[in-house]
Amino acid sequence: MELAGGLVVRAARPADLEQIGALLADRGEPADRQDHRLVVEDADGGFDACAVVVDGDRVVSTATLLDETVVLGGVAIPAGQVELVATDREYEGRGLVRALMGWAHERSAARGHLLQVMIGIPYFYRQFGYQYSIPIPHSRAVHTVPAMPAGCAVRVAGPDDIAAMTRLQDAVQRGHDVSMPHSPLCWRALVARAGSSQVVVERAGRTIGTGRVTPPDEGVVLGEVGAAEPDAVAALLAHAATLAGGEPFSAKDRGGLLGPHLAPPPADANDYYLRIPDVAALLDHLRPVLSERLRHLGGEDDVVVSFFRRHVRLRRAGGTVTEVVAGGPMQGPASHGGAGVAPDLVGPLLFGPHGIEGLAAWHADVYPGPNADLMRTLFPPVTADLLTFYLP
Repeated sequence: MELAGGLVVRAARPADLEQIGALLADRGEPADRQDHRLVVEDADGGFDACAVVVDGDRVVSTATLLDETVVLGGVAIPAGQVELVATDREYEGRGLVRALMGWAHERSAARGHLLQVMIGIPYFYRQFGYQYSIPIPHSRAVHTVPAMPAGCAVRVAGPDDIAAMTRLQDAVQRGHDVSMPHSPLCWRALVARAGSSQVVVERAGRTIGTGRVTPPDEGVVLGEVGAAEPDAVAALLAHAATLAGGEPFSAKDRGGLLGPHLAPPPADANDYYLRIPDVAALLDHLRPVLSERLRHLGGEDDVVVSFFRRHVRLRRAGGTVTEVVAGGPMQGPASHGGAGVAPDLVGPLLFGPHGIEGLAAWHADVYPGPNADLMRTLFPPVTADLLTFYLP
């Protein structure tokens, strides 16, 4: 695709590797060079997972799309995540990231993704249809460091530890309504990268815990903690304290595992971005979840939800949502027995911690309508746990 000024957007090529790595290291972190190589040289990644903007032979902007899976109520949703975005300083302000995001979204759709997930700088990606939707656990100061439990040892994980780490992470994520596990590509990259360390806790030949630790020169943060035994949590905290060398360090809590050792979280918001390109297609994919939520209410009337510029009608029969029918603009859904939800709040509605009732308390353009009990049942608050390529 050609842009103004003779610039061209295209898939990356092996010959671009050094330039892409240099650009990422210059605009981000030195470890980003290695991360990009790990993705494009992996069988599940490849150079066609990465796009570049070139000025002649010069790479001036880049972005990479990762394949992910988000799970809601047991239903796997194919998703994409854009990472490793960078633009040469001389070329900023010329719409290059917008062009790359368009490339990524087209590729994501072609791969069957029904949503995109992103960790991004404040506001910027809202310009491309992303919505703040799922809380990111805050990094909280560790104020109590336990001693290393007897018999426990913590070491850096390798490829042979991926299966055990996956089991521990799956156990944590089963406690949440929404989850995103690490993909196989991500696991392989994480145990090879230098920008953070995957660690495991062993006792008597068994793996009883896992976590992820950022390096001391970046400020130690312990995250992604999974533990089969309480001593694993203590071992991970003791290990992180050793890495910090007496300096303050922080950790991210999951499910209250670390809570007693941490300072209170700050009050400011910190959320993952979501982009939902076709809400009707996503809801159709989620019909098993919607059917299960509505089952105990009975009734076979259509359920109408308007996003104002478009609406959906959930058809029901025998207690099951049988079809999701997409429709056009609907400004007054309450007169049809339906709910109204602002289009930029669909992500929080489906994947956020407030549900339609909580969103309605804060947003005048969200309302459950005359069948409020049904809508609260259909769109409840949910808890989420996402594992991403970078520790946010």
